[in-house]
Amino acid sequence: MKEFFVDQSAQCENQNVTTSFVVAAKQVKPKKNGDPYLALTLADRTGQIEAKMWDGVAETIDQFEQDDFIKIRGLINKYNGRFQLTIHKLRRMEESEIEYADYLPKTSKDVDELWKTLAGFVESFTDQNLKTLVQAFMADPEIERAYKNAPAAKTLHHAFIGGLLDHVVSLFTSCDLVCRNYAHVNRDLVLTGAFLHDIGKIHELSYARSFSYTTKGQLLGHMIIELEMLHKKLASLPDFPSQLKILLEHLIISHHGQYEFGSPKLPMFPEALLLHYMDDLDSKMESMRAHFERERGLESDWTGYNASLGRPLLNTQKFLSKVGQPSDSAPKADAAKAGAETSAAPTIDPELK
Repeated sequence: MKEFFVDQSAQCENQNVTTSFVVAAKQVKPKKNGDPYLALTLADRTGQIEAKMWDGVAETIDQFEQDDFIKIRGLINKYNGRFQLTIHKLRRMEESEIEYADYLPKTSKDVDELWKTLAGFVESFTDQNLKTLVQAFMADPEIERAYKNAPAAKTLHHAFIGGLLDHVVSLFTSCDLVCRNYAHVNRDLVLTGAFLHDIGKIHELSYARSFSYTTKGQLLGHMIIELEMLHKKLASLPDFPSQLKILLEHLIISHHGQYEFGSPKLPMFPEALLLHYMDDLDSKMESMRAHFERERGLESDWTGYNASLGRPLLNTQKFLSKVGQPSDSAPKADAAKAGAETSAAPTIDPELK
């Protein structure tokens, strides 16, 4: 049983903890004297924490790699308003010790209920061809199982088990509302595009131990995978209109919206443009929500720098809760950058059990 989770850092500040993590990132860096130290990003289901190991590195450096599970003993402290971990001892864990549910973040929502919500939207389609296509995907047990479990991204947004389904249900809800405001937009086409736009993530991403790319995902990307999946399903629907097929293909390959964001084509009809903007909005809103959640223990109204959005964020709930009090100043440039290296002297610790 895991003894300590990242979200308990505030309760354990300046205390030694013995616990376990999955290694999200591993780097070996030089100290000022040239000796190596370890700079790690450690993760569990509640978040991530930056960690440094300053001593005993030579004996430890080859014991584990990224995506391995390690047990550590170390000191929780805070630097520039952020919790970090100074590791005194660590070892690689055996497979029999690992409870995978402790390490991968998971949606707090009921995935079966989300799936029913999705099915309810599809049932309301008036275009029988699009309804039949989406229902064919949803009736595939392998796709259903993967769609309920896959993250929507490796790190940027909805990066948790069930994140893909969570994202798509949110996107369905938003698109359904916005389509009511534009009579010339084909709602069923937009929602079908929403269902398909990230379905390739079920093969692009690996999420058994940590979130990473599969070989197929790394070489092809989710859009190519989605086109393959679409063509395979359409092979069983010989009467599916060729015009609709072309529109669905364009929805898939244009949903990133801009060439610099990896989009082979720009959105060229209303439904494609709407899908791109709603997808972009949903991912950015989730990125902000998750960032506030990760930094909920900080006193400042401002978060640290959000790399995906390229800015620090103001938590308006915190800010408005202080009405009548002096306003906090905006974050300083150096405080907006994540993490800092510190060489706090380790205490003497017993061997890890």
